[in-house]
Amino acid sequence: MKLLAFETATEACSVALYLDGDIIERHEVAPRLHAEYALPWAEALLAEAGIKRSQLDAIALSRGPGAFTGVRLAIAIAQGIALALDKPVVAVSTLQVIAAQSSAQRILAAIDARMGEVYVGAFERHGDGLVAASTEIVCAPQAVTLPDDAGAWHALGTGFGAMEGALVQHLGDHLASIDASALPHAADVARLAVDAY
Repeated sequence: MKLLAFETATEACSVALYLDGDIIERHEVAPRLHAEYALPWAEALLAEAGIKRSQLDAIALSRGPGAFTGVRLAIAIAQGIALALDKPVVAVSTLQVIAAQSSAQRILAAIDARMGEVYVGAFERHGDGLVAASTEIVCAPQAVTLPDDAGAWHALGTGFGAMEGALVQHLGDHLASIDASALPHAADVARLAVDAY
């Protein structure tokens, strides 16, 4: 399978090309430069791999939650390419993309939503898959609840550093580890999209 994936929902911008199990990716923390980077990076990855656009099986994107402009950009690019090539689009959750970075059993992903709120999603590993353990929400850090009180959760994403660590303070002992710098990668968008496809 050959799949082109875009991730522009946060301050990081990345594009990945999935080629029958191998992935090549361009990724950079580049606030407000996503529109300048995304398409040229996609063309560069296709050229590097020696793949024509017509050989792609699908286009994937991170559908949010995240920055409104960034999410819109990924949707517009993916839809434009998919329509031009008559290929399907596969959209995956940005929170699930962040959670995919961890090999832990129970993962809580959070993105700073600004304005005193966070986007939060809980995920659990079942075999090789990563499934939602709760509905994704946006709320104040103090309103976040975990799906259950059994066991600890591994925390990933900028939401855990937001508002001076309010979410970390709220969840306290329920967190086994915290990576407040984790940002989504298009390589993980591609892996999740291949499974969803």
